[in-house]
Amino acid sequence: MITLGVLSDTHIPDKAPELNPQVVTRFKSMQLEAILHAGDVTSPQVLVQLEQIAPVYAVLGNQDIFAMHHLPLQVRLNKAGIKIGMAHGHGTLFEYWLDKFDRYLHGRHIGRYIQRVLRTFPDSDVIVFGHLHVPCNFHIDGKLLFNPGSTTYPWPRSEPPSFGLLYLEQGQQPWGEIIEIV
Repeated sequence: MITLGVLSDTHIPDKAPELNPQVVTRFKSMQLEAILHAGDVTSPQVLVQLEQIAPVYAVLGNQDIFAMHHLPLQVRLNKAGIKIGMAHGHGTLFEYWLDKFDRYLHGRHIGRYIQRVLRTFPDSDVIVFGHLHVPCNFHIDGKLLFNPGSTTYPWPRSEPPSFGLLYLEQGQQPWGEIIEIV
């Protein structure tokens, strides 16, 4: 079995001064194949710290434009014969501003983001995304959609911060675990 650590929306140092020690301790205690970061890293030091634990795959988030502009918008991986697609989930600049306007008028609609990542990765078995700061861990049409939430700035704000683990085994359905930081 392959285990992947999953983060998104860490927002270091704008929402917290450093990566939560519980995340680092948990990741170090496991034999992770890799760590996936679904964007809004905001500081290169976060990736340096994570790379000391396991290889890191990260994508560009809407808050990464300046400090992390070298990151790709999407990553596609194949682990244990399982196809993984990862993007932050904010879409194009037009989609990002349209979402902001719609959220202002009607509130947050997670379904819009779900449809966007499903269209982006039609052939993936697992889709990892961020941007919402809302943990998601469910299957749609045979695909695992996984958002680990945020370690520093959860939504709604009354919810605990979180991160995730993905478990992959060839020939088996992938599954994820959301871990709340207490």
